[in-house]
Amino acid sequence: MSRIGKMPIPIPSGVEVKLDGRHISVKGPLGELELELHHRPKVEIDDGNIIVTRISESRQDKSLHGLTRSLIANMVEGVTKGFEKELEIIGLGYRVEERGKGVVLNVGYSHPVSIEPIEGITFEVQSDRNRTAIKVKGIDKQMVGWVAAEIRKVKPPEPYKGKGIRYAGETVRRKVGKAGV
Repeated sequence: MSRIGKMPIPIPSGVEVKLDGRHISVKGPLGELELELHHRPKVEIDDGNIIVTRISESRQDKSLHGLTRSLIANMVEGVTKGFEKELEIIGLGYRVEERGKGVVLNVGYSHPVSIEPIEGITFEVQSDRNRTAIKVKGIDKQMVGWVAAEIRKVKPPEPYKGKGIRYAGETVRRKVGKAGV
């Protein structure tokens, strides 16, 4: 049995879960998320918990069991607490500024790069003397991760000086430069 799949998902107070066949919608204080489930796992709402079970012990059912449970748990957590990813901008002269709802990145190119948020995603810029950071916030974990990856893709960290955009806490493997003669 899947360790993740067999754990029930508690429904916190203030969260409303509707299960209509293969369609599940979760509504909470931060918003509403919907998901069309695969037909193999069986999902039930029982006594304030969401329980995911599988119909057989086939390889496909085993893999979908934990996946379905994780997706639903992320929906419940997203509408109650939300998700955020933090990106750090490291480099001399590299900076970020908020413009409207989006952000504008100056990261060593001849032009500034502007990024507009998609629906449900917000940006928060933190700037101080030592560090510049962007927080990507939203209720959908997949969209928050995707937007953060798109921002990081603008200028990934390079291995010699470590300049670029990286996730907070990410370690960049550094290479040794040319050896002087």
